[in-house]
Amino acid sequence: MPVNSSLNAARRSRELAEAGDLVVDVLVVGLGATGAGAALDAASRGLSVAAIDAHDLAFGTSRWSSKMIHGGLRYLAKGQVKVAHESAVERGVLLRHTAPHLVRAQPYLLPLTPAVSGGRAATVMTGYRLGDGLRMAARTPRRLLPGPSRISAGRALSLAAPLSPHGLRGALLSWDGRLVDDARLVVALARTAASWGARILTRCRALELAGDGARVRDELTGSTFAIRARTVVNATGVWAAQLDPDIRMRPSRGTHLVLRPETLPGLRAGLHVPIPGESNRFALVLPQPDGRVYVGLTDEPVEGPVPDVPQAPEEDVAFLLDVLNSVLGVPLGRQDVAGTYAGLRPLLAAGGRTADLSREHALLTSRSGVVTVVGGKLTTYRRMAEDAVDRVVALGRLGAGGSRTARLPLVGTGPARKAGAAPDRAGAAPDRAGAAPDRLRERYGSEAGAVRALMAEDPALAEPVPTGITRAELVWAVRHEGALDVDDLLDRRTRIGLVPEDRAAALPAARAALAY
Repeated sequence: MPVNSSLNAARRSRELAEAGDLVVDVLVVGLGATGAGAALDAASRGLSVAAIDAHDLAFGTSRWSSKMIHGGLRYLAKGQVKVAHESAVERGVLLRHTAPHLVRAQPYLLPLTPAVSGGRAATVMTGYRLGDGLRMAARTPRRLLPGPSRISAGRALSLAAPLSPHGLRGALLSWDGRLVDDARLVVALARTAASWGARILTRCRALELAGDGARVRDELTGSTFAIRARTVVNATGVWAAQLDPDIRMRPSRGTHLVLRPETLPGLRAGLHVPIPGESNRFALVLPQPDGRVYVGLTDEPVEGPVPDVPQAPEEDVAFLLDVLNSVLGVPLGRQDVAGTYAGLRPLLAAGGRTADLSREHALLTSRSGVVTVVGGKLTTYRRMAEDAVDRVVALGRLGAGGSRTARLPLVGTGPARKAGAAPDRAGAAPDRAGAAPDRLRERYGSEAGAVRALMAEDPALAEPVPTGITRAELVWAVRHEGALDVDDLLDRRTRIGLVPEDRAAALPAARAALAY
C-alpha cells in the first residue's frame, strides 16, 4: 500500500492544513461503516478522497449494533430475497477475505420451551435450513459457518446454563456471523482507506453541502474552510436529511442492555428468544469477548429531531428484561442491568411499522449532484459503499475502474493465506512479532504483536483497565487509530464506557494514554 495506515492527531493536522488547497475526486461526509467503506472503495480505485465526520469514527449508528453480521434469514422470512442474498454474500466476504480477524461464526440457541409449539419449532428450523441455503448460494464454506441442528435439553444447558430446565425440550442450534466489535471494523476501514491515500478528517462538520464540495468547520478550533470536490457522497445515515432537506427519513430505535460478565454464568452460545405475539421476531442474547452480555433489540419509531447519542428509555429496558426472563431459570431485575445503549436505523420514510420496513439501501441524487446513501444494514456496508462510488464515478465521469473491496484485506487481516487453508484461532495471519494473547489477536489480528511490543518496551502498559483492555491498547489507539480524546478511547476504540462505573475507573488510564 502506498501510505502508512496510522491515524493520529499529527496526521490530521497535516492533512487538514492541505485540504483547502486541493480539489479531490470524491468527498465523503460521514465516517460510519458505509462512509469509511466508500472512502476505501474510492481510494482503492485510484481516486483522490477526503472523508470527514463532525465527530469521530463510528460515532453514530455503526457503533450501536448487535455486533451481528447477518446472513439474511430475517429478510428472507419477509420476502426480501434480494436483501437476504446480498447479506449472505457480504457476510462471506467479511469471513473469508476482508476481515476474518474481526468476524467469525457464532452459535445461537432457540430454546424449545413450552411457549414454542412443535409447529413453530418446525417452521423456524425450515427457516434455518433456508438460511443455510443462502450460505451455500453465497459460497461460504461450511467450515466457517456450520449448518443448523436440533440438540437435546442437556446439550442446550451445557451451552447456555442460565436457561430454565423446566419443560425444556431441547433447542434449535444455528450459526451466523458476529463482529468482535463494530466500531473496530469502522476503524479498520478508515485506516485501510488512509493507507490508500484517503484523507480521514474527524471533528470536521459539513455546514453546507453541494455537488462540488462542502463548507466545513473544524470542531476543535472553530475555523471554517472549503473542501472542493468533483463528486460528493453523503453517508451520514439518520442525519442525512440535515444536509439534504428533500430526504425523508423514518429512523427506528434499537435498544440493547449490557450485563456484566457474572450476570449469566455459563452462557457459551447466543440465544434467540421469541418475542410474544410476533411470528418472525426474536430478542438476541449475545455473549461478548470481554465477558459482558448484550441483550437486544427493540424496533421502535423515533419522532422529532435526531439526537447525536440516542438514549435507551426505561420502557425498552423493561420490555427486553421481560422477554429475556421468559427463558431464564433465575429471572433478572433492573438492578442487574449494568448499562444500556440505543442506535437509530437510517430507514427511508414509508408507511407501516418500522420493524416491517425494507432494509434495502437506496441511492438518492440531489439537485446539486450530491449522492446520498441511506438504508441498508451494517452487514452490507461494503455493497452500499460500492454502489455509491459507482454512482459518483458515473456522475463525475471520473474514469475509475470497478470496485476492488470484495477481496481487499483490511488492516490487521495480514498476508492472504493459500486458498482453502484453515484460519488460525483469531482468523488472521500469524503475527510476526511473536505470540500474542488470543484476546489481542481477536482485536488486532496481524497487528497484535505490535501492540504487545509496546508492553515489552514499557511493562506499565501491560496493566489492565476494566474489561481486560490494557494501557498499551489505549496508547495504540492514540498513535495509530485516530483517537483524540478520552471519549474516543473509552466509547469507540474500546467499549469500556458502556458501563458507567467501568468508564469512571478507566478515565485516569485514558488521560494518561493521551499524554504518553
